Amino acid sequence: MEIVSGFSVLDGAAMAWFFSLWIGYAQFAKYRAKRTDCLASVLHSLRIDWMQQLLKREIRVGDAALLSNLERNVSFLASTSILIVAGFLTALAGAEQVQKTLTLLPIAQPQSIFELEFKLLLLISIFVYAFFTFSWALRQFGFAAVLMGAAPIEQSKDEQYRHRFALSTAKVLDQAGHSYNYGLRSYYFALAMLSWFISPWLMFVSSSVVVAVLYGREFHSSTLQSMLKIETEAE
Repeated sequence: MEIVSGFSVLDGAAMAWFFSLWIGYAQFAKYRAKRTDCLASVLHSLRIDWMQQLLKREIRVGDAALLSNLERNVSFLASTSILIVAGFLTALAGAEQVQKTLTLLPIAQPQSIFELEFKLLLLISIFVYAFFTFSWALRQFGFAAVLMGAAPIEQSKDEQYRHRFALSTAKVLDQAGHSYNYGLRSYYFALAMLSWFISPWLMFVSSSVVVAVLYGREFHSSTLQSMLKIETEAE
């Protein structure tokens, strides 16, 4: 059964499953992070510690270098997103040739030009979203840099002001980190969507695998356990 020419009910179900997992996992991770230890919650605590330590230092060259390194990583992925969009636009312009290439793959199911163009447009939309997310993260890191430049010296303000300043600056860094994380997730799910060009059944599997990988890394990774150990010893 086809919804439109070349686009089956199975394709529609695969697409619904894909976006349900992506949106659902984002909401689940946000909810779970407030109730259990994960990379996001530990990093939030460490960012507060970082800002509190920064306020005790008169020379903050090292802090500026750390922030610059974070910005460099985000800038690279934002630039890469634009290049990927350009590549998919080229593929969209030559959809007929892409279709012929896919027919050479023995495991790929036949698909119409409409279906192929629709999938390419969805991938382009995902990477456009990734670009805007990474660019917003980059701007937020820039805001954090301004705040760090305006950070008072320890003796120049009262303790309550310094505490509020550290919390607020850490919050800006935290929001930048979340935006960066959303952009990374879009890369993960875009890779899962590539399997749709082969088979909708494969996209069901690959989308589920992506969620399992993300959950394992954010809530049960050895990196998280090491960071938690540092947090525990610091207390």
